[in-house]
Amino acid sequence: MIAVVYSGSRNANWKLAEKGKIISEFKTPGINPFFNDESHITQFLNKNAELINNAEKIHWVYFFGAGASSKERQEIVTKALASFFRFSKVVVEHDLKAAALAACGDEKGIIGILGSGSNAAYFDSKKICENNFGLGYILGDEGSGNWLGRRLLKSYLNDLMPAEFAEKFKKKYDLDRTQILDKVYRQDQPALFLSSFSDFLIENKTDPFIKKLVIDGFDLYFKTYIIPLKTQNPNCQIHMLGLLAAGFKEYLIEVAHNNNLEISSIIREPIYNLLKYYSNKN
Repeated sequence: MIAVVYSGSRNANWKLAEKGKIISEFKTPGINPFFNDESHITQFLNKNAELINNAEKIHWVYFFGAGASSKERQEIVTKALASFFRFSKVVVEHDLKAAALAACGDEKGIIGILGSGSNAAYFDSKKICENNFGLGYILGDEGSGNWLGRRLLKSYLNDLMPAEFAEKFKKKYDLDRTQILDKVYRQDQPALFLSSFSDFLIENKTDPFIKKLVIDGFDLYFKTYIIPLKTQNPNCQIHMLGLLAAGFKEYLIEVAHNNNLEISSIIREPIYNLLKYYSNKN
């Protein structure tokens, strides 16, 4: 049996499969070594009944996650998973590698992620090529759930949000200025709070205020990430992945067109493609 895990900061998607057939699938809170240490991850694994019941049957664990972008952070996750899945070989990679394998397989391509965070890279058919992107939720993440949530809250707090939409937001969340600032500046993992409005944004995507917010974010994302990569690799196709990419598919295509670009594929949940990829190799 193999386990394939695709984790953002908010949620981790798990698929347990044998000979290509899914045995169990479920979601858990996200595992991000930027926020979670080895002890936290181990404690979390030991509380999940599905994992406990199947741990000894799993021989390969393929984990891909946001935050697993360096050897040091990958080691945090590797140690936690290896101590829990004692009979397994463990592979830990960044979520960009997952996106590349899901969209490109063993072909070259330009990969973009628009989920809780955002990132992009060139995949040379074997590895993700290093770049200066991935600056995180404070300095980067343009166009992501975190970025959009930040601007949504700023518009609300500065009374720049249309009155009717502000009432809808207030009715949905009932957050005042003190609560918002406390969650952003004093509580743990503010990026999770900022990206927690993604579903609300998608539910209201036809509202003119949200449409402009999203298109502005996506345009900045393209100019910051995708256009430089396409300039360097003009013959490569562009593949976009993630909740925001799929949820705002029409706007993403519109922004790409406005920048004289074409998107070859938009994938909401890359884990299904990953599962197929690794099932064929085991």
